[in-house]
Amino acid sequence: MDRSQQVELSAPDRTEAAPRADRRFNTFWMGQSVSQFGDRISELALPLIAVAMLHADAQQTALLTALIWLPNTVAPVVGAWVDSRTHKRVLLIAADVLRAVALLSLPVAYAAHGLGLAQLYLVGAITGVGQTLFDVSYPTFFTTLIPRSGYVAANSKLSTSRSASFVIGPAIGGALIQAVTAPVAVAVDAVSFLFSATMISRIRTPETPPASDAHLPLRTRMAVGARFVFGHAILRASLACSATMNFFMLAAQAIIILFASRVLGLSAGAIGLALGAGAVGGLIGAVVARKVIDVVGLGRTIMLGAVFYPSPLALLTVAGGAHWKSAVVFGVAEFLSGMAVMFFDIANNSLRAAVTPDNLRSRISGAYSAINYGCRPLGALVGGWLGTGIGMRPTLLTAGIGGALGVLCLLPSPIPGIKAVPESVNKS
Repeated sequence: MDRSQQVELSAPDRTEAAPRADRRFNTFWMGQSVSQFGDRISELALPLIAVAMLHADAQQTALLTALIWLPNTVAPVVGAWVDSRTHKRVLLIAADVLRAVALLSLPVAYAAHGLGLAQLYLVGAITGVGQTLFDVSYPTFFTTLIPRSGYVAANSKLSTSRSASFVIGPAIGGALIQAVTAPVAVAVDAVSFLFSATMISRIRTPETPPASDAHLPLRTRMAVGARFVFGHAILRASLACSATMNFFMLAAQAIIILFASRVLGLSAGAIGLALGAGAVGGLIGAVVARKVIDVVGLGRTIMLGAVFYPSPLALLTVAGGAHWKSAVVFGVAEFLSGMAVMFFDIANNSLRAAVTPDNLRSRISGAYSAINYGCRPLGALVGGWLGTGIGMRPTLLTAGIGGALGVLCLLPSPIPGIKAVPESVNKS
């Protein structure tokens, strides 16, 4: 392979090999952990506001989900702009504060008896903008905290916190919503964003200089990121697999709360408990993912996650009868899916971090996210359309099978044969 096609990666020169010993990483980890718990409340509360309080139908609920993810379609623009900035930490703080302010508007409007679908849609879109800004600014910031040898360990810790939030968060969220109503419960997530912003503000890391081509037109810089993603065999396959799964998973997510509430007849508390119990799988998956990677290899762990993350959705098609039975089936499906997505995320995120050059991280993240997350609004809209047209059970079955087929995108790539995080990777 020509030397010019090789990507040599650098990481900050640091003696701390383990994130556990890194006080800066632990501060960031703490802020993200609290924020993740807050997110679980909003993920339950926002669709319940639409369904239970504003009487939204399947398509209206799907539109809310779509608007949350829609800002990712402009991620390449955001990524190219972020790469020209020096202060990535300030952008992360701004993203957290923006989402907190948007969410706080919901309990205020509810108290004033002015809450409506239009505001809910606007809040969803604004939080999506904040999430997109955070996501494209994060990769560069992450590599200033963690040396290459610690990528898997750090991602495992972050994923463990996220999984733990799925265990406890939905149950707390369901109880909180029943106690104080969904709009008021959302304020807890807003506070968690402010806490995250405070933690990040306390971290001091080396500022990354703007990209050397920052003087070039925005369109030109965007094209560099896109060309790198589509020209890189590993990133190209990873993106195709992830986007396929995300499309079908969002088709399911757009209707799953509606399905649980109206078809299965579960209360907000029961839904929260089922999601929390099922998310134990995610916590277990995050804890054992490093061992699985050691045993079967990084690439095969990605493939395992790609198959078993979406396929358990098919189990939901047999849920019915007594409410407790439906909740058990719901929980089992979430358990299996939650474990598998941790395998996929930890392995895939570590591999992506390793093959991405430092001076292009935000642009590559933006180009990747535009498709990976940009397909989610389309998936959500299709899920709402199918849920109305063919019914929610057939839609969930379609999503489970379609998402699992994403693994086929990995087969022609080098990914199945990759054993561990590489020191350098060929472009093709």
